Formats: sequence, structure tokens, C-alpha cells
Amino acid sequence: MKEQHEFSLGNQFLVASPYMGDPRFHGTVIYLCEHNDQGALGLVVNMPTDMTLGEILTQLDLGGEERSEPVYYGGPVQTERGFVLHTPDGRWQNSLAISEQVSMTTSRDILEAIAGDLGPQHFLMALGYAGWGAGQLEAELSGNAWLVCPASVDILFDTRAPDRYQRVLDRLGVSLDQLSGPVGHA
Repeated sequence: MKEQHEFSLGNQFLVASPYMGDPRFHGTVIYLCEHNDQGALGLVVNMPTDMTLGEILTQLDLGGEERSEPVYYGGPVQTERGFVLHTPDGRWQNSLAISEQVSMTTSRDILEAIAGDLGPQHFLMALGYAGWGAGQLEAELSGNAWLVCPASVDILFDTRAPDRYQRVLDRLGVSLDQLSGPVGHA
């Protein structure tokens, strides 16, 4: 019999701890969009690429060349696929409501709206995602690879990308240079 998933970490930040074994995630903050008994999906939200939103919009023939917002490295899975985290002001074809304050959309219509200055008030675009199979994230949490913190829209949308890692650590009351021994989980 399949075991029920007792909790969900959706709408949480995962912060790579010093015990993170995978170098692709060193220093990352991941916004966890989905977490259930099938696995988890999240987006790295503090690693901007050299690409701008205007470049993406131009490649898609949507105009909006002047858009200078960074495009983020969302994770190592399907790096050609775009994800938009945003405030839920508007209706888009393929949206997932993560919380009352944050949705994720994968359809072209949100990019068309952004290009025409009709998009959501706050948004962040990422290419690729971080994914975990069933039980994989839980195993990584048990191995002290991640610290978990409730997400906040001010960190997600109003904090500069280079400052997000430290802001989440501050919110947790954690100083990495004071950690000695394994990180505990409540």
C-alpha cells in the first residue's frame, strides 16, 4: 500500500546548506512550487543568467526588446523550458496557484502580456527547474542538504538576486560561519 504524503513544502524556500553535495546548487535559494508524494519541483531564484527578458521576448517574436529584467537559471532540468513566477493578478492558460500571493505560469500568453506591459505586477522568469523524484527531497533534507524557510514575496520579488540567499538565512536566524556539525530539522 502506498504511503500518504503527510506534508507539503510548497511555497517554501530551500536554501542550500554547506552540506549540499551537488555543486550545481551551492549557494542557491529555491522557491518550491510543488511537493507531493510524486516528488517536488522548484525554481532557483537567486542565479540570474546573462540573458534578459527582452532577448527571450525577441526570440519568440513578441516584441518587448527593451525589457532588461534578468532571466534566471531555474535549475538543471529542461533548461530550454520557461517558467514565470508571478503575483496572481491576471488569468493565464497554464497557471498553478502556489499560494494566495504567488502563481507559476508556463504558457506563452503571460509573456505576450508582459511584452505589452499588461502582465502581472511582479514576476520573475526562469529557464529550467530543479526536480526531485518521490522521496528524493525528503532524503536530501534528512542528509542536511537544505534548510527550509517559509517563502515571502518581498524576498522573491523585491530583494536583489545576490541578496536573497543572505536574506533567507537572516530570516532563519542562521549564520553559515557559525554552523558546526549537522544542521537540525524541526
